[in-house]
Amino acid sequence: MSDNLPPPPPEQPQASPWAPPAAPPGKPQRRGLIVSLAVGGGLVVAGALVALVYSLLDSVSDSIALPPARSDAPYSDPYDEEPYGEQPYGEDPAEEEPVGEEPETVTSGPAAEKDVTITKCVRDSLIGWQRADLTIVNGSRSPAGYVVFVEFLDAKGTVLTDGIATTDDLAPGASVKVKAQGVGEVPTGTTCRVKRVTRDPM
Repeated sequence: MSDNLPPPPPEQPQASPWAPPAAPPGKPQRRGLIVSLAVGGGLVVAGALVALVYSLLDSVSDSIALPPARSDAPYSDPYDEEPYGEQPYGEDPAEEEPVGEEPETVTSGPAAEKDVTITKCVRDSLIGWQRADLTIVNGSRSPAGYVVFVEFLDAKGTVLTDGIATTDDLAPGASVKVKAQGVGEVPTGTTCRVKRVTRDPM
């Protein structure tokens, strides 16, 4: 045997399994062109959207009526016209009729307190809150509204809590039953007392 053997062929590098497939021969790669066209198209679409939003906002702001700007001029009367030469609708101005009685004013104190009676003073067994049942009789000469302030006291006379009862438009001599609810738990044996009554003629 002769030692003149042909040299072995050069080793071919093996392709990695993760490498992208080779481009077919004869077709140039156009990846750069495709990326450029995609980016340019995206910018055109974004610009068109911005222009559309701007034009919509502009048209909306034009359609909204804005109040006129304030003037720095000193205040003047709104009407500088001359008054009517005659009364509108041909009516004479109404004359005030004298009032026979002075209207009653808001009353607070013993006169109004006489109109209120505590009919029941009860402690709720479930939640321990105190309640006063009241009867209000309007002792005035006109319809009136009442606000009754009630205090709830322990055996030593210390105020534990309070409540309010109200009524509106009670006719003279008429009566109504209302309740003043205390807030918060109180011990057994708590008593009720009317602190103040306000009578407001209607």
